Amino acid sequence: MSKMPSVKQSGLRWLWVAVVVFIIDYVTKLWVVAAIPMGWQHRIEVLPIFNLLYVRNYGAAFSFLSDAGGWQRWLFSLIALSVCTLLAYWMRKLPASSHLLNISYALIIGGAIGNLFDRLIHGFVIDFLDFHIGNNHWPSFNIADSAICIGAALIILESFLKKE
Repeated sequence: MSKMPSVKQSGLRWLWVAVVVFIIDYVTKLWVVAAIPMGWQHRIEVLPIFNLLYVRNYGAAFSFLSDAGGWQRWLFSLIALSVCTLLAYWMRKLPASSHLLNISYALIIGGAIGNLFDRLIHGFVIDFLDFHIGNNHWPSFNIADSAICIGAALIILESFLKKE
């Protein structure tokens, strides 16, 4: 059985990435709420394929369970807390030198906490990034969602890289 690294030498040293993700997510959501009225009719065209807007997501990815009556808020909050706890545990077991995996976990933790904060404070997640081609819109999302997706992609990438 391998010895677990000390906290200082473990992947927990990378949790600053989660804090940065949370802060960026929080600040951008504050700006959106202050600067853009809610709803699709108030979207701001930034590029021909990209808008900024303010929408509320009461569900999960792609508004999954958004009309479930409110219980989903607590389910998704419990899932976020569970995932963050598990990833922090894994980070504690990893050496700090496992850069890619620790950054991946920290990105997911930061994104999960960003959306968890919204759910607990507002009862919904603030989304504001809208990509589209013509009238075909990708579901809107936010910085936290982006961090979670990038973290997951990095975990997949890391699984294909040659191990020493």
